[in-house]
Amino acid sequence: MNPFRPPSQAGAAWHFVGLASTFPDIGQDNDDCRISARCKAFKIPTTAHDPPGAVQADIDLPGDLKDQVLVFRYKGKVHAVDHRARALGRRLTPAQQCPHSSFPLSKGSLFDIEDFGVVLSAGITCSKHDWSFDLFSGQADRGSYKLKVWEVQLRDPATTTTTTTEEVSETVDKEVWVRRKQRIG
Repeated sequence: MNPFRPPSQAGAAWHFVGLASTFPDIGQDNDDCRISARCKAFKIPTTAHDPPGAVQADIDLPGDLKDQVLVFRYKGKVHAVDHRARALGRRLTPAQQCPHSSFPLSKGSLFDIEDFGVVLSAGITCSKHDWSFDLFSGQADRGSYKLKVWEVQLRDPATTTTTTTEEVSETVDKEVWVRRKQRIG
């Protein structure tokens, strides 16, 4: 055990969710940025008793969104976000949960966050409630709600070499791995 490295946190494991080529690029050549047919949802194990590995969930019948991650590619970058949102800094009772806990974000639309024509970030809008979330920070456009953003790694299939950027190379098909973003501190 290394005294300078803290023990691994629960949920820190990486999960393979498929090859980058299986995630069609949304918004690259068309104006339709709806993600329902072009994304995948996965149920991720949360305890040691759960079966290992990510299990693909049916987008049309999402069921319990609590432990699902939504994975998609938007304008060349692979993103992974929770299928539900939560308020910052406090635990919620079911009555206080964000409205997205009962409506899947896989039915939402993607968009660029711009300022005077300069693209600053990307976001997702819930088609039922019209709330928007930043895909990089998770911050909502109103209130203290925050969408949980997952870490994404692209790896070469034959080796264990990793690419930390979410940019997808067109020459080599990469494996897409996701994990819950780790808290620092």
